[in-house]
Amino acid sequence: MRVAAILLNYNSADDCRKCVSTLRTQKDVELEVVIVDNASCTREAEAVKRLCAEEGLTFIDAGENKGYNAGNNVGLRYAAEKGYPLVLVANPDMEFPDTEYVSTLADEIMKRPDVVAIGSDVVTPQGVHQNPKVRGTESWTHSFAWIGDLLKGRNFAGSGQGSVPSWVDNPKESHYCRCLNGCCLMIRTDFLKEIGFFDERTFLYGEEPIFGRRVELAGKRMYYYAGVTCVHDHKKSREGSPEFCNRHWRHSQILYIRHYSGQPFYGRWLAELSSRTYFFLLNLKHRLKR
Repeated sequence: MRVAAILLNYNSADDCRKCVSTLRTQKDVELEVVIVDNASCTREAEAVKRLCAEEGLTFIDAGENKGYNAGNNVGLRYAAEKGYPLVLVANPDMEFPDTEYVSTLADEIMKRPDVVAIGSDVVTPQGVHQNPKVRGTESWTHSFAWIGDLLKGRNFAGSGQGSVPSWVDNPKESHYCRCLNGCCLMIRTDFLKEIGFFDERTFLYGEEPIFGRRVELAGKRMYYYAGVTCVHDHKKSREGSPEFCNRHWRHSQILYIRHYSGQPFYGRWLAELSSRTYFFLLNLKHRLKR
């Protein structure tokens, strides 16, 4: 099976090198690794160019940073033009210790004609599960769930080996799901072409519920396969300030509410009010901590 692995680099040359070292060990698959540089600083971009030259990888310069989805689309369109039936979208901070990871996911998705996207068990180096993700209903009432989370103090981060945060849905068993972690997932290229690739109106965060909803609206399905595992060595310190993160997260939530929720006018209005209130309180909390 031919698969293109798309890595979107933004000042993460060291992570790219580590990720590539594990992708290069993959067996039973014809794998092309494509690194898209999303307007990194000169030093980081040059480091990734050297890596691609050393390892025989494909390097693409996105030219400017238009966000996570837009940057990935540069690589995805390349894969579509090259005729790859499947793409593996992976963050540079992913590692693949299982040498049959890519071939296994490819086999599993091809067994299921109704499935257009598949993900695996994703764990942190500490063993916390991060896939599949919980996605709420389209009802406006669900947009107020954060109040219950705030009052009950739910576990959002996980606490160690084998733990499951509250935003993760049953990582122990393979099953159809409504949302996959965007840090690593395999997608049918024909489906991406059908929907016009990822929605580029988001810059960062919140792209997973949007993609999951687009899969549903197209009458297709997503699948979580628990039989293989990859490692997500994410460093939260690289995300930027809380205000930066919350601004983009809020934008993505409101985009989802307005364009994908399917709610009536009053439902969209209430859901957007809830989202704006939530992020106002989050930002206020961060300011008070200073």
